[in-house]
Amino acid sequence: MELSGESNRSTIHEFILTGFTERTDLKIFLSLLFSFIYLSSILGNGGILFIVSHNVKFHIPMYFFISNLSLIDLVYSSDIVPNILVGLIFDQRSISYLGCATQLFLYCALGSTECILFAVMAYDRYVAICNPLKYSLIMQQKTCLKLVLAAYIPSFLHSLLEICFTFRLSFCESNVLHHFVCDFPPLLRISCSDTTVNEMIIFICSSSIIIPCIIFILVSYGSICTVIVKITSAGGRQKAFSTCSSHIIAVTLFYGTLLSVYVSPKSLSSTDNLHIATIFYTVVLPMINPIIYSLRNKDIKSALTSINIVKCQVGRHKSFSRICKL
Repeated sequence: MELSGESNRSTIHEFILTGFTERTDLKIFLSLLFSFIYLSSILGNGGILFIVSHNVKFHIPMYFFISNLSLIDLVYSSDIVPNILVGLIFDQRSISYLGCATQLFLYCALGSTECILFAVMAYDRYVAICNPLKYSLIMQQKTCLKLVLAAYIPSFLHSLLEICFTFRLSFCESNVLHHFVCDFPPLLRISCSDTTVNEMIIFICSSSIIIPCIIFILVSYGSICTVIVKITSAGGRQKAFSTCSSHIIAVTLFYGTLLSVYVSPKSLSSTDNLHIATIFYTVVLPMINPIIYSLRNKDIKSALTSINIVKCQVGRHKSFSRICKL
């Protein structure tokens, strides 16, 4: 840090992340664990993106939204996990001032986008089940694109607003963040400025995205449940529920974690709670989401099975060709 003679305050050029632990054995275990999770996230989300983009059968609104969710999770985990692994493996805990701002911007923007996207996906399921005859008319390509943009644009503007207010603060006493990523609560703790306005902005912005989305999802699924109950055939009810079950699971995991961190004021002062929640929705959930949507979706499972069959056939063909050459 360099001291400024005019303001007698320091200018911070980097932050130091405390990470998880100082124990070498635990670092090795965590580095292996996070490497496995990150690789699984890349393969899972990348696999869904590949399947949806290369199969005409998946060129429908539901899979368009799922592929956007996979893209967000892919970038989301790539924004956080590599930095964690560098800290665990190479003990490199410093992050530049600009690097911290960039990481936090993507972290906040993509998290907010995922919140709104889950609400958009709930609307898609509502139209599909409650208005099936008008589904193709309502959920046209232009409409889907507008809904996705409606998730991205406000989220990135919201993130930009919070970043601007946060990095206008003075950090004069310490540059040590008691966290493994750049996040708002630890940054506010080490600031020597008055952070009351920042805390209010974080609470208001986060609540204005999370709460309306939760209400919209609950209303949508309330209407869906009403329609499902009225379906006379057991097969019809099961089919209708199966199209929503994976989304319900993903929504419950994601919003439950977010509410515990950014809407509850007490959580802002709880370091352990913040660490656990951050690990869950930035590291674990990007790995879980493709599993949820794959295992509970017959079309994706059949597509994965067909890919495996093709690979096996190609492998056998290559082996046979080698034998013939011999």
